[in-house]
Amino acid sequence: MPVSAASSAPAARGDDGKRQTYYGVLAGVSTAHLMNDMMQSLIVTVYPLLQGQFHLNFIQIGLITLTFQLTASLLQPLVGMVTDRYPLPYATPIGMCFTLTGVLLMSVAPDYAVLLLSVALIGCGSSVFHPQSSQTARAASGGRYGLAQSLFQIGGNLGQALGPLLAAAVVLRYGLAGRANLAWFGIAALIAVIILFMVSHWYSGHLYLRKPKPMHGEAVRRFPPRVVRHMVGILFVLMFSKFFYLASISSYYEFFLMHRFGLTAHAAANLLGVFLIAVAVGTLLGGPLGDRIGRKRVIWFSILGCAPFTLALPYVGLGTTVVLSAIIGLVLASAFPAIIVYAQDMMTHRIGMVSGLFYGFSFGLGGLGAAVLGLIADRFGIVFVYQLCAFLPLLGLLAVLLPDVRPPEQRARPSGQREKAAAG
Repeated sequence: MPVSAASSAPAARGDDGKRQTYYGVLAGVSTAHLMNDMMQSLIVTVYPLLQGQFHLNFIQIGLITLTFQLTASLLQPLVGMVTDRYPLPYATPIGMCFTLTGVLLMSVAPDYAVLLLSVALIGCGSSVFHPQSSQTARAASGGRYGLAQSLFQIGGNLGQALGPLLAAAVVLRYGLAGRANLAWFGIAALIAVIILFMVSHWYSGHLYLRKPKPMHGEAVRRFPPRVVRHMVGILFVLMFSKFFYLASISSYYEFFLMHRFGLTAHAAANLLGVFLIAVAVGTLLGGPLGDRIGRKRVIWFSILGCAPFTLALPYVGLGTTVVLSAIIGLVLASAFPAIIVYAQDMMTHRIGMVSGLFYGFSFGLGGLGAAVLGLIADRFGIVFVYQLCAFLPLLGLLAVLLPDVRPPEQRARPSGQREKAAAG
């Protein structure tokens, strides 16, 4: 396994002084992220099945998402704060056991209350996984923070894309009886536990990579608290525009396609998978682009740049809808790795807390968005949801207020060396 090979290597530097990038470790956390988010995506994919089996309205469907997102979001900053002070490298495989329990329980839940409990357990597993694994990815990055964050996130996005496709084949095609087949996805959780145990073993021996020493006497706190609050506030507004729009797709895109174009649940789930694959590609591009051209430019383009496509989406035919949704997913998804690394570069002394805060906020926004948009859909119709959300990317104009934030080691180098490093 690449992780074990990487774990035996010392924290070497190349001849040019660059830190080593542990690609085996990054592959491990990315693969575990794929398994984790694949199981999470099952929740939204089987909504049509759950709606028929438990006779749910849109508000109750939104509450399922809200339950998952709140348990996943509220705990993440707390987990990050704890692991900043007290490293817990073996917490991630333990957290994955919560996800395993939740998936198995969801396959046999007898009523709506137990169903909510199952998704809450999946959310608890996610709350441990994301901040701790994001810390591990940054430690293994060798200074290529955007690349490491994209490789980490691409696993999650691929898992979100694979989940609907696998659920359509294994669960939805069998109708109401197919819910029991969700238990097969527990195998993915067991594989993730094994991978995370190996990654945790590497991380426990490389904890000194968590917080590289400030270069050339740079202070640990790089920005005054007032400036940090200002920048975090802007980033949160930008994330609101991104994740509220994504909530309209992840929770209600299948219903939109079924209502507007008369598609079956199976066909709609496959088209949701197309959108999520585009999101995965955008995530993979966002981090390296941020390393090369700057996080601020990527954030600016990715949120504001998809506005023309979101504005057109509610009014076009089926083929154009699929194409536009793929473009929206590709462009909009590139923002999140850039936002995460931008915030980490801003507060290098609180990597776990920052990662947990932003991942948690993203989950919370997704849950709140699902609940609010479900209420709107019940009141005004599912098409109106997309007509309303089409204007959210215009909030990307606020990115102009963000300063250009770079990692400490890039700020410490002469400009010529920075350009040479970026080109390499």
